[in-house]
Amino acid sequence: MAVSNNITAILNFVALMCSIPIISAGIWLASKPDNECIHWLRWPLVFLGIAFLVVALTGFVGAYWKKEGLLGVYLVCMFILIILLLVLLVLAFVVTRPDGSYPVPGMGFREYRLEGFSSWLRDHITGNDNWGKIRACLADSQICPKLNQKFISAADFFAAHLSPIESGCCKPPTMCGFQYSSPTTWVGPSNVAAEADCAIWNNDPSQLCYNCDSCKAGLLGNLRHEWRKANIILIITVVILIWVYLIACSAYRNAQTEELFRRYKQGWA
Repeated sequence: MAVSNNITAILNFVALMCSIPIISAGIWLASKPDNECIHWLRWPLVFLGIAFLVVALTGFVGAYWKKEGLLGVYLVCMFILIILLLVLLVLAFVVTRPDGSYPVPGMGFREYRLEGFSSWLRDHITGNDNWGKIRACLADSQICPKLNQKFISAADFFAAHLSPIESGCCKPPTMCGFQYSSPTTWVGPSNVAAEADCAIWNNDPSQLCYNCDSCKAGLLGNLRHEWRKANIILIITVVILIWVYLIACSAYRNAQTEELFRRYKQGWA
């Protein structure tokens, strides 16, 4: 039984280490400028990682000090957390699969169509109930003003690999036909009939294209790109956690069997 408890303690230490990449991925996502404007999306992954940390620590203490009750609690809670992480991974994979981007001939950046992203993201992030606060947050950020310091000439700007949110919110769609003056200032007659966003564009730094569908699409493009990066780390972590959990269950079951056998022998002695 002592051997089984030692194995379980080692496995719980591995599970405890696995909580670190989950927390790190959550903090990385929360630190992104676009996530700062979507408050409900910022911290769930961090909280889930902290929950893994606490549960793994509980299991480690239970195994090291031979507290069978704590080990039982650990196994139940770890099962629930792994299911939650799997649900989060599946949801993130499904809603970030559609890609609303399309290439712009002669440009280094891509542009984005709102209809190209999943309906779930459109309803929960860019819907009318949420967009007002997100739009105000984006306008107060330094995402677009930084472009004026980064690019001096039109050639540099057109060759740049802009982020989805920079492409969608800080400039008008290319099909509008505006002439470049600076990254956030565009002049000349526009082809209003080409797209509704052409009439919405405004050179006012507090307006720009923050009310455009292209800005909403750019925000979703940023989220998609960031979550798909985080998913790689989370998939590796959840595979390790499932492996650790299955071995821990086997070790716990063996320990219980050995304890029952020991008591059985003592009863006959």
